[in-house]
Amino acid sequence: MFQPVKKALGVYMGKYYASIIPTTKSLNEYIARGLPESIVWAPSRMVDTVEDMLGAWQREDVDNTPTNPVSMPVIIIAVAEEYIPSGRDYTRQISEEALFIFPDDFKERAFKLQAIAGDLRAQIVFAAHDEPTAKSLASQFLLYTDVAANRRFAAKYTFAGFDDMWPVQIESTDSPAMSIKTDAKNLTILAVDLTLKVSTPLFKAPADDEPNDGKGTPGNINDPSGYPVVDQVDFDAKTINKQTTVT
Repeated sequence: MFQPVKKALGVYMGKYYASIIPTTKSLNEYIARGLPESIVWAPSRMVDTVEDMLGAWQREDVDNTPTNPVSMPVIIIAVAEEYIPSGRDYTRQISEEALFIFPDDFKERAFKLQAIAGDLRAQIVFAAHDEPTAKSLASQFLLYTDVAANRRFAAKYTFAGFDDMWPVQIESTDSPAMSIKTDAKNLTILAVDLTLKVSTPLFKAPADDEPNDGKGTPGNINDPSGYPVVDQVDFDAKTINKQTTVT
């Protein structure tokens, strides 16, 4: 359900990577290395196992070659396992099912929608063999998130053959890059915590054996029928205006 948010965060980080200015010798190599070998995903355990993250990165066969010592610097993205409902002072969920029609749906089918509003905790880890490189990556990332246009991005959800974009907002852009201590020598690790305010849609269409409008293709999840709706009302004005006198 939240996988589109993770995909969107990956795209967001890719745009940040493309904006990095090399301020150290290591960053010149890092930029030339390419995105797939520079930013990786970690399990949801966050920085409590950051050395395990680096170990997994070292074992990852990203270039189809025998395992080599871990390439530095590297950025690791982690999203925590927990889910927290967003505060009602920030937004509200659509808890009751609401009928809607996709604007581009020429069949004008009516589907049902609920929307979850929640917080996802993410962490961006910057690891380098030297402090200046780690600090440069972290500070440039915080500068990137401080740009007004970069304080939010959109996650794509697909339903009934339509792509629908839903907002993801970074709660705060002034999170510090905290130092993470490890037993490894010549290694600087900085971590930035982010809270992602996400709106997640829950789309619903009637099953083939439920009342529907017959506008879809049975068995095709990309072309479901919509819910039956009233599209015409016939009435007799004389009947409606007729009054009955009770004596």
